Parts: sequence; C-alpha cells; structure tokens
Amino acid sequence: MVVVCDEELLGKKFKNGEFRLDVKEYFYKGEKASVEDCLVALRNATIGNLVGSIVGHAVKAGVIERENVLRFQKVPHAQLVRL
Repeated sequence: MVVVCDEELLGKKFKNGEFRLDVKEYFYKGEKASVEDCLVALRNATIGNLVGSIVGHAVKAGVIERENVLRFQKVPHAQLVRL
C-alpha cells in the first residue's frame, strides 16, 4: 500500500456533498519523498491512496485515470487498486 498526500493537507478535513475526506496524520504522515519516488512506488503498488498534487502527477503518468479522480473542496483524491 502506498499513501501519498501534500504535507500542508495533513490534519485537515474536506467535504464533497455528503462525503468527507479526513486527512489523518496517523494514516498519511510518513517519510517525505519526491514526486518521482512516489510515482515509482505507485507503479509497483497494488493499493494506493492519494490526496493533493500527486493526483495530477499520477494522472499525467498514466497511473490514475482522470475520470477516477474525486474532488473535496477542490482537493483531488484518488484511490488505486490492482488485482
């Protein structure tokens, strides 16, 4: 499992209608990594959870399809599952 979010989003909560996204530090906080390192990890992952700018990078890299991106108060969020 690869979990990636922008550092400034840690601890914040966002809404999209009745849905909520809680960027909890215990889940999202970890080691800092470059965009390239994150994309390499995501290409090899079976499960991924992305919040923030990494979503756009993952779309450009072909890791996430644009139609699978949700927005919570303009913050992009995507999940990845490979079987």
